[in-house]
Amino acid sequence: MNPYPEVILKPQRERPLLRGHPWVFSGAVREIKGDAPPGAVARLCDAEGKALALGFLNPASDIVFRVLTRKTTDPIDDDFWRRRLAAAAGLRRRIVPPETTAFRLVNAEGDGLPGLVVDIYGDFAVVSLETAGMEGQREGIIRALRVETAVRGIYERSEGHARRREGLKDRVGPLWGETPPENLEIKERGLRFLVSVVSGQKTGFFLDQRPNRRIVERLAAGGRVLNGFSYTGAFSVYACRGGAARTVSVEASPAACETALENLRLNGFDPSDHPVIRADMFGFLRTVKEPFDLVILDPPAFAPSRGDLPRALRGYKEINLQAFRILRKGGILATFSCSNAVGADIFERVVLQAASDARVRVSLLARLGPGADHPVNLAHPEGRYLKGLLLSVQG
Repeated sequence: MNPYPEVILKPQRERPLLRGHPWVFSGAVREIKGDAPPGAVARLCDAEGKALALGFLNPASDIVFRVLTRKTTDPIDDDFWRRRLAAAAGLRRRIVPPETTAFRLVNAEGDGLPGLVVDIYGDFAVVSLETAGMEGQREGIIRALRVETAVRGIYERSEGHARRREGLKDRVGPLWGETPPENLEIKERGLRFLVSVVSGQKTGFFLDQRPNRRIVERLAAGGRVLNGFSYTGAFSVYACRGGAARTVSVEASPAACETALENLRLNGFDPSDHPVIRADMFGFLRTVKEPFDLVILDPPAFAPSRGDLPRALRGYKEINLQAFRILRKGGILATFSCSNAVGADIFERVVLQAASDARVRVSLLARLGPGADHPVNLAHPEGRYLKGLLLSVQG
């Protein structure tokens, strides 16, 4: 007897799934058989009735089906979640660098766990349940995390556009064990940082930028470095360790500025030599006269959805244009977009337009992305949210 509702595809609509894509959109579905509340586990079948996968079903979403496993006889139970989390934890033991106590343990589809993000900060796990399917598996996920990690507490940061698209309200607060302190100290490649997993952006720290911070460290020696949209100053701290003569961190949030100052002091760097400026980055770039050897632009997502795209592209062009204006000849720009709606090709085109308007010649040194603890399903380009360019700038 089949315990699951069934999602029946239209003819020939299984091809993306067979190539590895983990989503099925509403336009590909012919019918849904059985009781199917949002978040239910369902069996996906082709038009001839052949079972293809088990996954989460949400008839109210444009993404109707999210693949969990192609083994269609596997039970989706506590042991299933434990095995998936054990595999994710095993991968992190191999790839997280030494002297690092904060990393991403689960990266949604990249770890075969659609809608689940888990970040580890020392003795605490921060969980984000972003889909109706994962929302329904909350207790099983908590049990599996308790088995597969040695954390003292699990805290929830389930909030944002992804949940609202699934018809879910935000949920923030303790899930199990101890509540993390407001300022939690972590290590990253031996550097020390204060993190607020309770009230900070995302889950408290931009873990995905770890390899790019290491690149900045290597490029900063002897130079003047501008860290735009600096949040709590992690790029600046790395630049200081790399021997930067001066760093300038610009951030609009007063709380983040205070933490940036503490992070500099925590690692032995004098803020009088490496100022933190509370300011709007757009306004700062338009008025600053100081030339820089290295500029980092890591803004928040300008385009959370497709409807925000035109305004976002104007914003990306403006900040990059102004960055080119203040870079010395031979300087380097590390520029990023974390907007899902802005593809890598679109982002590169906008940055090239900014360089053209600034009348500078740029050479691509590298395309940048998140660290290896943020794996992405190769067949799922939608999961590649962080795009970056490392550019050498000539007059």
